[in-house]
Amino acid sequence: MKRMTKLLLLPALLLLSISASAQQDAMYTQYMFNTLAINPAYAGSRNVVSATALARSQWTGIEGAPKTGTFTIDAPIMDKRFGIGLQLMTDKLGVTQTNAAAVSLAYRIRLDEASLSFGVQGNVSQYRSNLSSVITGSTSAYDPAFANDVRKTLFNFGTGVYYTTDKFFLGLSAQDLIPNALSDQGTTGDRIAGKQALHVFLSSGYVFPVSDDFKLKPSFLIKYVHGAPIEGDINGTLWIKDVIGIGAQYRTKADVSGILEIQATPQFRIGYSYDRSTTRLQNFNSGSHEIMLRFEFGSERGRIISPRYF
Repeated sequence: MKRMTKLLLLPALLLLSISASAQQDAMYTQYMFNTLAINPAYAGSRNVVSATALARSQWTGIEGAPKTGTFTIDAPIMDKRFGIGLQLMTDKLGVTQTNAAAVSLAYRIRLDEASLSFGVQGNVSQYRSNLSSVITGSTSAYDPAFANDVRKTLFNFGTGVYYTTDKFFLGLSAQDLIPNALSDQGTTGDRIAGKQALHVFLSSGYVFPVSDDFKLKPSFLIKYVHGAPIEGDINGTLWIKDVIGIGAQYRTKADVSGILEIQATPQFRIGYSYDRSTTRLQNFNSGSHEIMLRFEFGSERGRIISPRYF
């Protein structure tokens, strides 16, 4: 049964990864903690040196399901008029794997109790697809689509704008602006054609003070990928004494999620999320897990100056 599942699902996951789909770039539930990955204008916006590590295991129980790891670090520079950031990422889906590095630079304009940033990002990625290892279910027939492996080094860039206050943020960004080919042959060749697709992200959130001890933080992320349906993540988190955050999220036509956040110290935060599919895919997996660790080096007498919600 396990072998049959591999025969049926692995090629499907492969086709999903190299076509223009919403899963082409790595997906995160805790996007609010990994904003630099989708918007270069976020660099330096927290006014301290901030490092975040995030690991995601998607669709647990399905062989070849996505597994993603990312590390980001960003900081304000030049009297906080600029921000700089670095991201390292690895994403594996079926027989395909992408390893990437990106550098972001943001220019920040100080407003009354707010900040407006414009950012650019350059990235390099190594794309590998071991097509010849796919089990097609045939012992004799030659399938040209899976005859040769793919090895590509790709360069791309993105841009974004980010507006933030202590209680509100709004961001708009575009990634993968160059439609790089993922194989060396077109649709008439002997491989499955695929290109890097344009990704556009619109995100926003606000913190509502409920009482001295409770704050409600709703947020959303709308994702557009060329050639795929628009997808939205709607999130709500209740913060208790600025120490524990309990939240829920809905991803359109995909998942519902539970999120737990703990501000363990003024500088260290940990987050965990669990996704459950709302589609027929739920019959084949036991959910998705994601863990986040963030450490902020900037402090004043050992304490972060103020709570940072975004």
